[in-house]
Amino acid sequence: MNEDRNQHQVIRKDARNCFVESLNDAFEIGRIHLAFATYDLSRPIGQRQTNNIHIYIAVDEFLELCRKLEGGELRYLLKNKKTSGDKTPLYQCLGGTSAEKLAKYGRSRADGKSLSRTAQLLAGSKSDFLFVADSGPGETDQKGLIVPKFGSKPENHVAVSMTFETFSELLLTTRLHYSAWLGAWYANQYHPGNQRTAQAQENPQYQEKQGEAEYASDPMF
Repeated sequence: MNEDRNQHQVIRKDARNCFVESLNDAFEIGRIHLAFATYDLSRPIGQRQTNNIHIYIAVDEFLELCRKLEGGELRYLLKNKKTSGDKTPLYQCLGGTSAEKLAKYGRSRADGKSLSRTAQLLAGSKSDFLFVADSGPGETDQKGLIVPKFGSKPENHVAVSMTFETFSELLLTTRLHYSAWLGAWYANQYHPGNQRTAQAQENPQYQEKQGEAEYASDPMF
């Protein structure tokens, strides 16, 4: 990771020759940014990273995962999957970049397909979890979702072995940083010296009536 990327790092969790880190650079667009990477220390410095996958999870979806973690639901589901040998994911995120956007950015794939990026939380065999990220060719369906088309052979693959505790640290520390960012966002928007607040006080349509504001709040993102 370069210096600018590390400046955005919230927390990083390492496993054998791989890691997953959360970054704060997508909070303003309502996303939690997780970067997965593998590396080979036998390679020259600057060439050690072998796989790199970026996953963007919607904040509301991320907070729901935190709720399951804190409420004990995730531990219960994990126990059941380990007992039954169920290999289906405890959580899955499907994302990526459409072929149209890749073309717009001048980064079209040679096969003309969309770029699929997926993340899955699986019950581990030697640890509590495997947090897995894959990327490869995909297709955009009628709903605009990017469906992976790489089967069992992704172009990039990172599987981070995690205990329940390390996974909890990753999620809850990230949530704490997002909450701090959100509080700072509100403080900045409604600070007494903010021009927007001053305009609101002068404009009668912003005046409160019967204890309720008469205007809809602006979108945050």
